[in-house]
Amino acid sequence: MSSTPIDSWAVDLAEVTFIHPWAGSEGIMALVAIVLWLLWHAWQIRHEAKEFQDELDKYGTPENIKNSIDGG
Repeated sequence: MSSTPIDSWAVDLAEVTFIHPWAGSEGIMALVAIVLWLLWHAWQIRHEAKEFQDELDKYGTPENIKNSIDGG
């Protein structure tokens, strides 16, 4: 089973069009990778913002902030 049009290396390499599988799909793969990367960043920003808000709700009372500033 061959994923390229080459059955034997005993050919004129000047006539060979491509020697790797999925030739021509590099653009689609790059686009998929960029979209996944952007989706990951969006998820990460939302996740960190929620975590920050949860911690702010838990520890960010005026009394806690005053105690932190005053050192007591």
